[in-house]
Amino acid sequence: MTTAGKTTTAAYRSDDVETQYAAGRSASFAYRRFGPKGRTPLVLCMRFRGTIDHWDPALLQALSNEREVIVFDNAGVGYSSGTTPPTVAEMADGALEFIDALGLSTVDLLGWSMGGFIAQTVALARPGLVRRLIVAGSGPGRVPDMPATPDKVLAIMAKQESDDEDVLYLFFPETDDAREAGIASLRRLDTRLAESQSAVSAQVGDAQLAAVTAFGTGVWDRLPDLEMPVLVANGAHDVMINSFASYAMSQRLPHAKLVLYSDAGHGFLFQHYAGFANEVLDFLDDEQP
Repeated sequence: MTTAGKTTTAAYRSDDVETQYAAGRSASFAYRRFGPKGRTPLVLCMRFRGTIDHWDPALLQALSNEREVIVFDNAGVGYSSGTTPPTVAEMADGALEFIDALGLSTVDLLGWSMGGFIAQTVALARPGLVRRLIVAGSGPGRVPDMPATPDKVLAIMAKQESDDEDVLYLFFPETDDAREAGIASLRRLDTRLAESQSAVSAQVGDAQLAAVTAFGTGVWDRLPDLEMPVLVANGAHDVMINSFASYAMSQRLPHAKLVLYSDAGHGFLFQHYAGFANEVLDFLDDEQP
């Protein structure tokens, strides 16, 4: 493993932590690891077109006050080498390759959006690895009777780059309070992004879009096989992955808790970073199945 350090002192620990690299079979995986050690680490799987620089540092701060947090770029994404594959199953293989490269035998796993697809697939492929699973702003793939995705969402997803207004539409409801929270979240991302200008390439975006499209019904039929405790959370006004999917998941998972934020959308975990972090930390601390 090698490191590439930052020398500035930032308001959030995730903005100041070193980027490290773990050598896997197919890629050199970029990651950042911070927070108190000694308990099961929490590994985060990122969204469509996102990199490690796109995690809201306020959320990471709240989580890492009590837990060791690991964020990483999957193969071909951001700072990592390799090629991004066009299927969720292969992306899950990349996540497993990364976790193995760190020598971790047990993790808690949080996946947001496309990262939720990956996290569920990882947990199904190797259930003994994942102690507890958090599926945020995501779903198991297409579920019966799920509302259609709005055309505007599909149009933005097809764009090579999204501006602030695109992100605000996709992640936050069109209310004054939600928009204000969304703009605040975007400005918190500026510390890392102003330096890195991190964005996915056309190849990565195309591969990820192909993977999301091909996911289809995904793991819907296998949800009962996820026997570890699962926290499912979303905003009630998610335009990207309708919160109906979260509710449907809660009916099929053996040991699930469902949390919905009535004034939020896909970016609920940034809009309500403190409250959601508390939900996650309480969930991870709960010893009951």
